[in-house]
Amino acid sequence: MNRKKKINETLKKKLKKKNAKLHKSNKPRYISKAERARLEQQQALADSPVSEENTADSDLSLK
Repeated sequence: MNRKKKINETLKKKLKKKNAKLHKSNKPRYISKAERARLEQQQALADSPVSEENTADSDLSLK
């Protein structure tokens, strides 16, 4: 009886792992603090009315 139980447990564990890999998570992708700051800065530059010279300089600094 113990042998059957152990075999069934290992098969169930494998099935559980396989099914877990198939399901996608609903969590949003992690964005680091530095990345958020950079995106916020880009958004601020895009929203504010700036002269042509400043936008060209800012594009070079972001790359």
